[in-house]
Amino acid sequence: MIKYMNSHARSFIKMADASMNLCTSRKMSFGINGKLNGVEGKTPFLIGVSGGTASGKSTVCKRIMEKLGQVDMDHTERQVVCISQDSFYRELSPAEKLKAEKGQFNFDHPDAFDNDRILQTLQDILAGVKCEIPAYDYRSNSIIKNQITTIYPADVVLFEGILVFYFPVIRELFHMKLFVDTDSDTRLARRVPRDIKERGRDLDYVLNQYMNFVKPAFEEFCLPTKKFADVIIPRGADNTVAIDLIVHHIWDILRLKKAESSSGQHPYIHQRRRTSASSDMLSR
Repeated sequence: MIKYMNSHARSFIKMADASMNLCTSRKMSFGINGKLNGVEGKTPFLIGVSGGTASGKSTVCKRIMEKLGQVDMDHTERQVVCISQDSFYRELSPAEKLKAEKGQFNFDHPDAFDNDRILQTLQDILAGVKCEIPAYDYRSNSIIKNQITTIYPADVVLFEGILVFYFPVIRELFHMKLFVDTDSDTRLARRVPRDIKERGRDLDYVLNQYMNFVKPAFEEFCLPTKKFADVIIPRGADNTVAIDLIVHHIWDILRLKKAESSSGQHPYIHQRRRTSASSDMLSR
């Protein structure tokens, strides 16, 4: 256990230092008090959370939000917010809707998402712009009209989904990348009752869709992106050690954000200096 925790502690230090390089390499110009020139609002720390279907991505994000005390806060006051990639499924054509009703449409393929809108939304979030996220209805396989969630500028944003690391232009926006790694049998055992109870499917529909689309798509599109993760979380939300390490890292970011107004520098600059010092100590 000690070896496990030490290796993860080192990976977090390397990860934080890597995120500083990523952040400083972007074409951003900071003015006084660490604010982006020409942009109002916060510049958040963006975390991508990927993994297979029913791997526990949403639950991991929920546990992180709970430990940070963000769940019961008003949306306008949250420092940490979570967004699902499922909100960005594209509108289906009439022919595609017929296929979806029969379980013959591949919702796990990259083309099933409105990836241009995902990119634009994440870019707006990084610019500190208030965003409106649509709600998705799994029963009708469509966006719910006139039902949106407003995402206000926050310090940390979690974006979770099966293919959030698939497109390089989107993947490169994340400061931290997490992959929730859960056994395939466990994921199937979770998906079956979820789709039956929550999404109105029958057993044959769920199993056929899983074997024909979900499993092949995971192996072709999702699993290969595991190599891009900064941190891999085996067993999902059951891995309390990994979640606690992530939460501590986020707390660190929030404290640095709080110190931003008094220091006159962007907090990620301070973080890089400190993590570099920590790396030197570990190497001794």
